[in-house]
Amino acid sequence: MKTLVIIPTYNELDNIQKLIPDILTVHPDFNILIVDDGSPDGTGKYVSGLSQKDARIKLIERGKKMGLGTAYVAGFRYMLENNYDLAIQMDADYSHDPKELSKFIDASKDNDLVIGSRYITGVNVVNWPLRRLMLSYFANIYSRTITGIPVKDCTGGYKCFKRSVLQSINLEKIKSNGYSFQIEMNYKAWKNGFRILEIPIIFVDRIFGHSKMSKSIVIEAVFMVWKLRLQSIFGILN
Repeated sequence: MKTLVIIPTYNELDNIQKLIPDILTVHPDFNILIVDDGSPDGTGKYVSGLSQKDARIKLIERGKKMGLGTAYVAGFRYMLENNYDLAIQMDADYSHDPKELSKFIDASKDNDLVIGSRYITGVNVVNWPLRRLMLSYFANIYSRTITGIPVKDCTGGYKCFKRSVLQSINLEKIKSNGYSFQIEMNYKAWKNGFRILEIPIIFVDRIFGHSKMSKSIVIEAVFMVWKLRLQSIFGILN
């Protein structure tokens, strides 16, 4: 399966210098697409240099910080336009272990969307402050309760989409970011009848850099679940 790993970045130079070779050492057949939002630390410039030497490394440079969701949408469009079979989305900060990638590929043989779940076998989160952990855990309960989606970790960002899933979703209408983006994509895949499987992962908080979490991301997610519920009721999901 022709596979593209999509990684949004903003000031992730320290991490990306290690992550790209770590992925390609284990999976030399993968392509990696970095979607950089004009990182002041030179992340985009560094990846641009790599891409000129290695055709497996791709770069989309955006002039300013535009958010996680729009970065993934740009990556998904690139994936569809360039005839990849699978799109894996992951963070740049090593909270998503590249050693887990094989599990996603294996699970994708019989499933359309594979979600790396922090909550399918208890709580598998390392080094998060209790407040952040509780926010994430109860956000997922809230999302499941309102939308009815049978997914334990609706907000996780380590996922693998088959091409057919992304083709079924009108990406032009996806404007959400952060938690909200993850919920929206999962929900639409589920409503479109695709097979979803959660596989357990261990999520480790970042060591380098800073979290992009904000109050606006949380508020957006609170309202997104109701928006999805109403869209589904009135038959305007896509």
